[in-house]
Amino acid sequence: MDFKYLLRQYLQMMERARSQETGIFKKKPADFMQLFKEVQSKVSDVVLGKEKPVEESNPEYEKLKHYIFELEDHLAEAQKQAFRLAKRHRELGQSLSDFGKAFKLLGACEGDSLGKAFSEFGTKSEFLCLKLHKEAHHLLMSFEEPLKDYVRAVQSIKATVADRNNAFRRHYDLVETIKLKEINLGKLMLMHSEKAGEAEIEYKELKADSQEAARRYETIVKLMNEEIVRFQEQKTAEMGLAFHEFAKGQERLAKEIAEVWRRLIPKLEMCSY
Repeated sequence: MDFKYLLRQYLQMMERARSQETGIFKKKPADFMQLFKEVQSKVSDVVLGKEKPVEESNPEYEKLKHYIFELEDHLAEAQKQAFRLAKRHRELGQSLSDFGKAFKLLGACEGDSLGKAFSEFGTKSEFLCLKLHKEAHHLLMSFEEPLKDYVRAVQSIKATVADRNNAFRRHYDLVETIKLKEINLGKLMLMHSEKAGEAEIEYKELKADSQEAARRYETIVKLMNEEIVRFQEQKTAEMGLAFHEFAKGQERLAKEIAEVWRRLIPKLEMCSY
């Protein structure tokens, strides 16, 4: 809808009226009032929300919002899977501990080398249980917790996005309301109405509110940009470190498990002949 066009149409009618001998208020007041009502009705549709709420139209902003919402989903899923991995480490550790205890009891029933081998097998299993529990804790502290922090940081940015949307709509609504008040003020001034002074004060107050809303919107945009830059810098550095520590931890755990079983194999082989 082109409000400038509607206002221009209204003013042109006023100009045509002035060219007539008797003027619009003496000759055709109904024509004037009908046009004003049409203009007022169309403007009010937007002001009262009868038309679809306006959204900020900015390709870069739309791209940024899409990135933020997708990032939250992906980070939340990564955090969920990291927690499940830590849980699996604990469960595997507990299973090895239970398995080891069973073999130690079995070894106590056997004699000589076989009993000793079973007993050592059980001891090593309990040892690996401790390693797995330790790695599970390390995984939670150095990997899952940072991911959880990133999710919270993205949610904070999403809250800023919501504030930005509200600030934009607030400013837009005020601008459109001012257009309506401007038309109304023009009508009252042409009619030399006693209400013109009051309408002018209200119009100026709305203009001040609109300027304040514009400043608030600009402040939120600046805050959001700074927040995203800060998050991306922090995320790049910390997430890279978290993945590096995760990989090192898994490598260390795998080597320790392999070494424990490697040392046990010769003793078990001796019992198998």
